[in-house]
Amino acid sequence: MIQSMTGFGKHVIQLPSKKITVEIKSLNSKSLDLNARIPSTFKTKELALRKIISSALVRGKVDFALYVEITGGETPANVNEAVVEQYMEQLDAIASGDRLKLLEMALRLPDAMKTEREDVSASEYEAIQEAVKIALTEIKSFRVAEGKALEEDFTLRIETLKSLLNAIEKIDPERHTALRERLGKAVADLKVEVDANRFEQELMYYLEKYDITEEKVRLENHLKYFTTTLQSADSNGKKLGFISQEIGREINTIGSKANYAAMQQLVVQMKDELEKIKEQMLNVL
Repeated sequence: MIQSMTGFGKHVIQLPSKKITVEIKSLNSKSLDLNARIPSTFKTKELALRKIISSALVRGKVDFALYVEITGGETPANVNEAVVEQYMEQLDAIASGDRLKLLEMALRLPDAMKTEREDVSASEYEAIQEAVKIALTEIKSFRVAEGKALEEDFTLRIETLKSLLNAIEKIDPERHTALRERLGKAVADLKVEVDANRFEQELMYYLEKYDITEEKVRLENHLKYFTTTLQSADSNGKKLGFISQEIGREINTIGSKANYAAMQQLVVQMKDELEKIKEQMLNVL
């Protein structure tokens, strides 16, 4: 069962004096690219939270955000009284004025407010961990749902490739006949005596160079292997990508050997289907 790398998860927890929101979203990427945006108060826990997210999501461009809203009696910043008082004295010495106005001006100056950094309590961190795990559960469900849609699309396109391969197999004898007739006509146009046995030997050698039996067998096996891997228990995006490359290699070889318009048209259709598979493959975990 494949999974998409696209997903979104969110969970909100309400603590006695804080509202904490956890958001995790992911997009496709060749490897895990985790970007964390959290308040400075929780920076000491960033590494641990990164490990939880990394082990759960494995791959993708992941954005993790932690928002904290003070809802209780706590205040994130306090007035630095000593500094403000010095500012007011200096301002009053420059230009005497109403103390309320001096206070307003002093509060706008640097270091008028001080922020005391608090350690994250064990219970608060446990709540955040739980919120992260719930958000990860949501994002995984999102990825599974997206993966089912991708699986349906892949299955349909693989079946289309199988049908096109069957069409190639059906017209292959016709292609051989057309190649033989074309070569016979070319020799006849030369209007020279040709040894029939020698001509037949050269013709067989020529036709063997354009034989696609091995390519057809390998392509059929690759298509079966793709379907088997698609239905495996794990999401094997990289493995499916490698199989897609092998499928493309056989299709290209058939196209280069075709030398027959009807078959080349089928090859073009196969390339189109495979290109769509490769585009979608970028989203698979």
